Amino acid sequence: MSTLLQKEIKISKILSTNADQAKALDDTARIKILQILYHKQLATEQIVEELNKVGYKKATTTIRHHIDVLKNAGLIEIVKMEEVRGAVMKYYGTSVRVMGTKLPANFEAEFSKTIADTSVKLEKVMKNIIESAGSKIKKKSSKNTESNYEEHIMMEIVNRAMAKVFENNGQLILQK
Repeated sequence: MSTLLQKEIKISKILSTNADQAKALDDTARIKILQILYHKQLATEQIVEELNKVGYKKATTTIRHHIDVLKNAGLIEIVKMEEVRGAVMKYYGTSVRVMGTKLPANFEAEFSKTIADTSVKLEKVMKNIIESAGSKIKKKSSKNTESNYEEHIMMEIVNRAMAKVFENNGQLILQK
């Protein structure tokens, strides 16, 4: 038998999610709902209207189903409830930002030096996190049986810190 192709795969991205979230994201309408709810609080009918504006013509019952899937996966939540004519109107919001743009085909080549330089700086940041929170991470890890739990915790810390940076002053960073 002869080998026709052999390629070494290097990890270049880490997606931090769980199975429920991955299943919930397996629908373009749900991704669009997350993008619509970013920095907004909307009721189901308002979500339907927003989806209609961008070409997603779905029945309200279908959108309610999508909202339930996203809510059960922990990707959206009820952020406000109001009494309207004897009924309760629920408003939904999200703390998840979905970035759905495609990277250019030459991204790796064009930004390889920046990626390498940034990874050296991030390694220092990671060491500082381990020094300050390492015992907490280890303690949580001892209670969890997943083999990469510590890496997952570190990734979530960095991910959420990056989200905070972009929320607080990301536009300033990009304007410089």
